[in-house]
Amino acid sequence: MSAALPEASGSFGEKPTLTFPDAQAPAELEVVVLSRGDGALVEAGDDIEVHYLGQTWGGHVFDNSYDRRESISFPIGVGAVIGGWDEGLVGQQVGSRVLLSIPSHLGYGDRGAPQAGIRGGDTLVFVVDIVNTSN
Repeated sequence: MSAALPEASGSFGEKPTLTFPDAQAPAELEVVVLSRGDGALVEAGDDIEVHYLGQTWGGHVFDNSYDRRESISFPIGVGAVIGGWDEGLVGQQVGSRVLLSIPSHLGYGDRGAPQAGIRGGDTLVFVVDIVNTSN
C-alpha cells in the first residue's frame, strides 16, 4: 500500500499548489515523478538547477523559487543539501517535475529551521522542477 501523498497542481515551470490528504505524513522518503522529462539523468556530484516549492506537511509554504522568478543551482548527492533532496533527485531526468515527501530525519531533524518556520520533526513536501544538470 502506498502512502497518501499531497496532490500538486500545475505543470513543469508553473508554481504549484499542494492539496494535502487527511492522513499522517509518511515516515520514510516518498518520491513521485509527476511528469517525466527527457533530458540527461541527474548523477551524484552534478550541479543541478531547479525551481521548487517547499511546504511543511499540511502547513505553510516556507520557500519557493517561482515567486522570485529565479532558479537555484547546487551540487547534488554530495551532502550539500538536505538528505531527502540528495536521495530523491539523483537518478531523475532533466525536465521532470518531482514530488518529494521528506521525513524530518532526511530534512532538518529535531532542530528544524526556525528562521523558515520549520519546526523540529516537521515533514517537508517539495515540488521540484529539474531545469538542468552539469558535471
